[in-house]
Amino acid sequence: MGIEQKAGNLGVVTTTLEQAVNWSRHTSMWPMLFGLACCAIEMMATQASNYDMSRFGMELMRASPRQSDLMIVAGRVTRKMAPVLRQLYDQMPAPKWVLSMGDCASCGGVYNNYAVVQGVDEIVPVDVYVAGCPPRPEALIHGIMVLHEKVKREKLTKWA
Repeated sequence: MGIEQKAGNLGVVTTTLEQAVNWSRHTSMWPMLFGLACCAIEMMATQASNYDMSRFGMELMRASPRQSDLMIVAGRVTRKMAPVLRQLYDQMPAPKWVLSMGDCASCGGVYNNYAVVQGVDEIVPVDVYVAGCPPRPEALIHGIMVLHEKVKREKLTKWA
């Protein structure tokens, strides 16, 4: 009994190059850790066995921007840290995405003063915002799934 008899008539599988590329991009995102405050603890908890981001192809967080294509900014960004954040973003290879995690990264949170950037979107373009103070690991996983849906719909001409 061969595989043809067990699987049945599978027919022909067709897809477009765009769908194949987007499938490979969203199933193998490598996040770069950029934890700045209490949100980083929740980001680390998302990697733990209870939530396990490995099922999304994110086996481990990269510390090098040249090996990652997703930057998760977790926590408040100070004015002194802003140039470092931008430099790391510029070193990431294209295509690259940014996920803003927590109220401090998204809008400055309760820190409405001269030292804290009032939203990381002043420095880098943000693709997905995850709300909460600090957001639970479930919220980060939801944000990653929203980003995956966005990547699935991207056009190849955007990166050409």
